[in-house]
Amino acid sequence: MTQTAQTIIGIIAEKALLEPGDLTIDTRLEALALDSLAMVELVFALEETFDISVPFNANDPGTDDFDLSSVGAIIAAVEGLVSQKAA
Repeated sequence: MTQTAQTIIGIIAEKALLEPGDLTIDTRLEALALDSLAMVELVFALEETFDISVPFNANDPGTDDFDLSSVGAIIAAVEGLVSQKAA
């Protein structure tokens, strides 16, 4: 697992009040029961940590190009944004 993936898992675990070991790549965010405030805090933490801009609309989270469905999807999306920024 990459350092980026480990960092993202740590951020998600913190917002879900879990230990990073409690999460897997397949963990669905809906299973973590994060409320809307926790989701916004998660997005802000990802943006701050990786110096990226996440396309996320808190009023309508399902319409964004940023997949927040699972831990693995978030890792892939963040890694994509980081690589775009580097290009």
